[in-house]
Amino acid sequence: MNTRQSVAKRTFSSRDSSRKAPFRSSSSSDSKPRSFDRASSYQPSEASSYGSRSYRPSNAPSGASTFAPKPRYSSPKPSYGGSSSYSSSSRGGSSYSSGSSYAPRGGSSYGGGSNYSSSSRPSYGSSRPSYGGSSSYGSSRPSYGGSSSYGSSRGSHGGYARGGSSFGRGGRGGGGRGQHIDINKFINKVKPTDVKTDVVYVPKHTFNDFNIAEEIKTRIAAKGFVTPSPIQDQSIPYILEGKDVVGIANTGTGKTAAFLIPLVDKVMRNPKEQILIMAPTRELAIQIEDELLVFIRNTKIYSVCCVGGAPIRKQISELRYFNNFIIGTPGRLKDLGEQKYIKFEEFTNVVLDEADRMLDMGFIDDMRYMIGKMPKDRQTLFFTATMSKEIERLVHEFLNNPVNVSVKTGDTAKSVDQDVVRVSRGESKMDKLHELLSQDEFSKVLIFGQTKSGVERLTEDLMKLGHKAGSIHGDKNHVQRQRTLRTFKENNINILVATDVAARGLDIAGVTHVINYELPMTYDDYVHRIGRTGRGGATGKALTFVAH
Repeated sequence: MNTRQSVAKRTFSSRDSSRKAPFRSSSSSDSKPRSFDRASSYQPSEASSYGSRSYRPSNAPSGASTFAPKPRYSSPKPSYGGSSSYSSSSRGGSSYSSGSSYAPRGGSSYGGGSNYSSSSRPSYGSSRPSYGGSSSYGSSRPSYGGSSSYGSSRGSHGGYARGGSSFGRGGRGGGGRGQHIDINKFINKVKPTDVKTDVVYVPKHTFNDFNIAEEIKTRIAAKGFVTPSPIQDQSIPYILEGKDVVGIANTGTGKTAAFLIPLVDKVMRNPKEQILIMAPTRELAIQIEDELLVFIRNTKIYSVCCVGGAPIRKQISELRYFNNFIIGTPGRLKDLGEQKYIKFEEFTNVVLDEADRMLDMGFIDDMRYMIGKMPKDRQTLFFTATMSKEIERLVHEFLNNPVNVSVKTGDTAKSVDQDVVRVSRGESKMDKLHELLSQDEFSKVLIFGQTKSGVERLTEDLMKLGHKAGSIHGDKNHVQRQRTLRTFKENNINILVATDVAARGLDIAGVTHVINYELPMTYDDYVHRIGRTGRGGATGKALTFVAH
């Protein structure tokens, strides 16, 4: 069974075949009219649909008007990145939107830049930022990662190009500039004495102390856990009491189990409870469901994972049955809600995981739409790794008298040794990277770039140099991304090149190094990138390429 089938079927396989499917409207997105933005229809230059040339019949008299046939595009796929699309009007799920479009070959974008959906909603290309940073292209080809926009020059693999250095920080989803980050913040040498003398957290509870079902305690013990992590120790008691909670903690500290354990107990006590869990990326949503299945497998508790890029018809089929847990990305959840397959007014529990990332990615309107339809009397759990003024406003908007639980010990984990790799003008950035990856200590490496096309080219060049590498980014479909993640987790490849789509929430064991081949957009993005190493008490290293 391939990955897509296993993801779609795993919760369904354990279901009680006697469950009745509630009535749902038989209408689907395929029957809905497709929506197009008139203001953004593609206008070929000089009234021509084939480059700058026009058709003139060979026998036409001089001075006769030229014939410019209607544009036709071979690909019906949606647009890529943060720019707009001019996809084929013969297929649903795509829409014309304003601005120029960069549409690389090789299939639809299922990432943050645009969501492929059979609904009549317009593509997300013009309204949601892409994961990969810049998306504004002129006549140039970007260098690896690239910066916000390019002039007429072509970027080099060494990282320098007229009109924009690849060390620059292009705007996410539209070519704007990123946050200026002091290079010194990328340097933090870990000393052995720092780790040894670090204050050890002493939990107030063990898992057996919590007022949760014995079956849950048994499953926790089977995983080898006895004492909870700080975020679990402090937030689980409040969640069990039914209070709204704001949880702030570093990455890799067990936030997912902090809300799953008490919520599963809540469902065991009342099988009619329904819980909606939102996550910014499909990888994180799938990971949450995998962890949930540890607690609910072979029980009468049911779940479904609804993410963009996966077959929507399979998700609709699952939603015809009662589900205690619905986990997904905001865009797909809203689509399904608009089609009446999810009734948000029936949910009295909602979890916003990695809420700061969802805000960064432009999901705020979708979040407001769904939460606005939920009952006022609900329990809302809000988990984040950073707390900005925008996040504080969301907390006041979505939560009712929340309990703040903060166990954050610093911006970055003390177990991650951080340093920079200085590249002088004229030096080859690729040669520097190849030299590092050839060392034995770089046994499992996660490399971050900015753009999807840059990440793909970097991966291809690494493979030509003999490295076992794979890539994940928004232009990869759901099955491709899951397959690559699995091969990386199983050590079939030891280098994973990614855009920031991989930076949040993913728990990949044994990552020895994180390399920022391109600078992150913000310091928060940097924190989450390097949080993929040094997890679970292990030490890791983070290296950032900077211009010298």
